[in-house]
Parts: sequence; C-alpha cells; structure tokens
Amino acid sequence: MESYALTDVGRVRAMNQDYIYASPEPVGTLPNLFLVADGMGGHRAGDYASRYMVENLVIYLNKHRGTGVVGQLKNAIDQVNRGLYKESLSQEEFYGMGCTLVAGVVEDNILYVANVGDSRLYLIHGSLIHQVTRDHSYVEEMVAMGQMERDSSAYNRQKNIITRAMGISETVDTDFFEVDLEPGDYFLLCSDGLTNMVEDRDICRIVSGPGTMREKASALIAEANRRGGNDNIAVVLVKPLESGVTT
Repeated sequence: MESYALTDVGRVRAMNQDYIYASPEPVGTLPNLFLVADGMGGHRAGDYASRYMVENLVIYLNKHRGTGVVGQLKNAIDQVNRGLYKESLSQEEFYGMGCTLVAGVVEDNILYVANVGDSRLYLIHGSLIHQVTRDHSYVEEMVAMGQMERDSSAYNRQKNIITRAMGISETVDTDFFEVDLEPGDYFLLCSDGLTNMVEDRDICRIVSGPGTMREKASALIAEANRRGGNDNIAVVLVKPLESGVTT
C-alpha cells in the first residue's frame, strides 16, 4: 500500500483548520487508517476541533480492541464525538465548534469508509471517478428532494451549509460504506477546499496521470490554489498495492 497526505492553508484563509492522518501500517487492530477532518467554528475553535477529532480517534483505536472494522470505527467515532462535544461546552470560545470527518480503512480487498459532513472519499480507476461518500449538506438534501439543481447559482451560494458535523451534539449519525477494490484503484480523502475548487474530472485526470503519489497530491493542491484557493485544502491519496489487493 502506498499513500501520501498533504494539507495547505490555501490563498485566502489565515489559519488552516483541516487536519489529516495517514497510516498504511496498523493502528491498534486496524490494518491501516486514513483520516481527513475539516474544522468549523470561529477563531481557533475549528482548528482545535479537527485536531482533537483526528488525534483522539488514533489514540482510541490504538487502545481499544474490537470486532470488525465498522464496529471499531463506529465505537471510536461515537466516543470521540462525545468528548469533543463536552470540550465545546468547557470554554466560551469553543462553543458551537465542530468538524467534518471522513475515514478509510482497507482490509481483505475491501475499503471501509465512514463520513460525517461534506469532506469526501473518491474511488478512482483510470478515467473513472466515483464519489463514495454522500455530502451531509443543505444543498445535497435539496437536490435529493428535487428542489434544487446541482451546480445552479442557488446551489453554489449555499453549498457550504452542512447538516451533520462532529462535536455539535452528544451523539452523531455516521454513514458507512464498503467498496470492493481492484488492482489499479486509487482512493482519495479530501476536504471541500479541494472539491469546491477542482471538478471531479480534473481530480481524476491528475490522480490517473503520471507522477509519484507525492507529485499527484501536490498537483491537486496546486490546482485548487490556482483556481482561487478559497479555503484550506486537505488530500490523502492512497493506492493499495498487490499485497493489499489481489486479482
């Protein structure tokens, strides 16, 4: 398995509230772990929330044993979410803070995914790109109900309004997905600082093109910045090798 993780403040924001983690090696009883969190909240609250979420998920998963990837992720997310919510009540400047979360784990040719919010995980193979996660956002709910057109002016004005986040209540509703992997697949975890700037087809072109994993990840961030860099940008790019994916 090969991976590369990179984050950038972008060209507009003064602070980077995205936080990333990438371990192709075991984390507790999980064979690997990849995370992206995008903070929300004023001053340093968003920065604190995303860092708290990622660091404490890793700590929890290293300490606690469980059965099954999904069960372990769910227990960890529930526990750390509860801790983040308590933190948000502990100081006035933390009130209302939270973050998105997208997580990926590969085991036995299967990619297990968890997400809350609008950070995404994509599966990319050659010229094909598929968004595995579903955005928990106001505009996507309106699209699902047939009350808004995706990429319309109304959609673009309101697409940063999320309907789920970590840390905003004592409990959290997490979506889980399972994807069968094939040789040649890549998967990409990213914040909306990438996807609001770079279209899916261009993400696919960069990931499927020539270059090392570091060069591909750097090119994704450079493209987001070239198109405005309106937000922090986080990318975690992973390519399972033959040892991780069998034919």
